[in-house]
Amino acid sequence: MRINVFASMVAFAVGAVAIAVSAEGSQDNRAETFRQLELFGDVLSRVESDYVSDTDQAQLIEAAIEGMLTSLDPHSTYHNPDSYEDLRVSTRGEYGGLGMEVTRRDDFITIVSPISDTPAERAGLRTNDKIIAVDGESIVGISVDDAVALMRGAVGEPVTITVAREDEDPFDVTLVRDTIPLRTVATRLEEGVPYMRIAGFNERTTEMVQEGISELEDEYGAPLPGLILDMRYNPGGLLDQAIGVTDIFLDGGEVVSTRTRDPRDTQRYNARPGDRLNGAPIVVLINEGSASAAEIVAGALQDRERAELVGMTSFGKGSVQTIIPLRGGRDGALRLTTGRYYTPAGRSIQATGIIPDTQISAWALEEDEEHEVPEIASEADLPGALENENGDHRAETDIASVEQPPADWSEDEDYQLHRALEILRSTMESQQAALQ
Repeated sequence: MRINVFASMVAFAVGAVAIAVSAEGSQDNRAETFRQLELFGDVLSRVESDYVSDTDQAQLIEAAIEGMLTSLDPHSTYHNPDSYEDLRVSTRGEYGGLGMEVTRRDDFITIVSPISDTPAERAGLRTNDKIIAVDGESIVGISVDDAVALMRGAVGEPVTITVAREDEDPFDVTLVRDTIPLRTVATRLEEGVPYMRIAGFNERTTEMVQEGISELEDEYGAPLPGLILDMRYNPGGLLDQAIGVTDIFLDGGEVVSTRTRDPRDTQRYNARPGDRLNGAPIVVLINEGSASAAEIVAGALQDRERAELVGMTSFGKGSVQTIIPLRGGRDGALRLTTGRYYTPAGRSIQATGIIPDTQISAWALEEDEEHEVPEIASEADLPGALENENGDHRAETDIASVEQPPADWSEDEDYQLHRALEILRSTMESQQAALQ
């Protein structure tokens, strides 16, 4: 009886909401909604009464919510109160962990990108590595939240993960959990050229980019003559921070626009007057691991002809997610895809990615009998990914048009960065010559 009452209450509450938000829908649609919710209540009741062992009502309801959201697209999900708190920490605080962005792909927890200067990066973990076990226990088929919970923990504690890498036997890697820092920006002079790495976009990224430019100016001893902006393997983050970072390098004008399902609800975000670098040339490095907020920055700087993009086609995540706390976060939160974003030229890069101005690979791509082109994962590869609303598809890599490292190039050297430095130096020299 208890579960019947509970299921009826769930069906009634959700049904009432459905009717409230579907006032413009037909009577038949509302009746169908009630029928489906009644079906849900019947199934819940049957599981409670007849399943082979005792069940947990809360877990059943949570699994139903997760299933509903997972059916929408790869980025819509439910965060229970614990995972919602983890989400808040990851965007503004520190946590004990390994330092990598992961997703679930074909039942495998798969690395999207390791975070710069963390145990994951130092251990040599790579994009597309699959984590199949944690401390000897298989995690194949479990949710991302459950996998993350197993890998996070107290700073200083070791954890052993089993990694499956293409064309290699599974192997164990033992890492010591570390404090994953808020800092997402690193700077240095690379062969005398100003270099900035942005590893992600959290609540302080715009501030850290401003600080990083000041640090580079102090180290360089003069206003910067140019900048390498490295956003390879940057998984993205907060939209407002992507806008703030782009604003630093533009002298006004549009940065990005977002559109929801209602075409009238379009928001445009503009940069403020004042380019921090006063027009000094910028080369932006991107690759297949550059996603979301990183693509917003790269797309805006490319469309506005403010920077030259170098590297490989980006991931192609052109959707916007909104975090919707439930009962103030007491019941967790929804991470719901609510819109798409567009570059200043009106491009949607959903499932297509941003193609660099100069395509340069970090490794050799020649196909032969012994070496196949590495499979590069993208948004379009994710199950249930939104299609590009214009019907565009991700272009296949034309190997002949991609510059590759010479045969004698050392794998320990960063060829993409090497070429980006050459391109920036050439642009700086041309700009200086034009000023004389």
